[in-house]
Amino acid sequence: MTLTELARSTAREPSLVVTPAVVAHRGASGHRPEHTLDAYRTAIRMGVDDIELDVVVTRDGVLVARHENEISATTDVADHPRFADRRTTKVVDGHVVTGWFTEDFTLVELKQLTTRERLPRLRPANTEYDRCEGVPTLGEVFAMVQAESVRRGVGVGVMVELKHAAYFDALGLPLDRPLLDDLARHGLDHPRSRVTIMSFETTILRRLAPEVRLPVVQLVGRRRERPADLAAVGDRRTFADLLSPDGLADIDEYADGLGVMKGLVLPRDREGRTGRPSTLVRDAHRRWLTVHVWTLRAENAYLPADFRGPGHRRDHGHLAAEAQAHLDAGVDGIITDHPDLVLPVVSATRPAS
Repeated sequence: MTLTELARSTAREPSLVVTPAVVAHRGASGHRPEHTLDAYRTAIRMGVDDIELDVVVTRDGVLVARHENEISATTDVADHPRFADRRTTKVVDGHVVTGWFTEDFTLVELKQLTTRERLPRLRPANTEYDRCEGVPTLGEVFAMVQAESVRRGVGVGVMVELKHAAYFDALGLPLDRPLLDDLARHGLDHPRSRVTIMSFETTILRRLAPEVRLPVVQLVGRRRERPADLAAVGDRRTFADLLSPDGLADIDEYADGLGVMKGLVLPRDREGRTGRPSTLVRDAHRRWLTVHVWTLRAENAYLPADFRGPGHRRDHGHLAAEAQAHLDAGVDGIITDHPDLVLPVVSATRPAS
């Protein structure tokens, strides 16, 4: 029996949607440097339902697409002598970080940088696209997605993750104000816009929920970790607490769904193999909360032991089988670096017309 057949042999938990969504994580980041217009466009042309992007803010209050506010791993900022004095050390969400930070640059300054592959050893082919693009603003992403949606004749969703919200609040650079401005400017604050707002932090989602007419998703990390906003005010609750019955009832007050790390749906055993599904999806569905799972990647380095293939950690294993296992667990969406490998699996689950 193949790995895919083994995954399909388990009883399937129903999802809340007819066809689970395939979401391109930071664009098609298994094929292009993450958070570039090319990565997003490549994913859209593969046929994804949504793209996912993280946003941080510049010194002059513009939202830009970067995974973190520290940008030395994803841009050529270190190669610009005029910005050498911007290198500094900060405490971000409780972690000491040294480098260059978006909040120390105006948008005009940030636009002088070019992007590069964050994982060059793992994804050497992506380095061919280094220095080809600049850092995109959220507004530029919205405009590109709208154009690509027209081109393809089908709307494409945008899942916007707000990063380091409490940290930026403390700097006087709240993320919600420029977000609302961008949504209004592009006419996207309505239920049909296919825009979703996400964060690991509860505070900004609670603040935004009554301000927008868009789906809100609470992201959930490792069970023992605490959301950064709660930790900042001494609240001892962890992500495990958020997933308790009381925690899910609390989330249900402001959010429409969960975005959870994949190990919370399919825990691994001591040998790193995929175990039986947890009750998380069922518990969330009982409250009509959708569940997206992150992040599925094709490289052996990221796969459970039972889905790894032969070769180097950068070689591809059996991502399709892992995707099928999550579909069988009832998830409503799969967030992946390699949407081209997940799309056929999801397509095969679509009911016959």
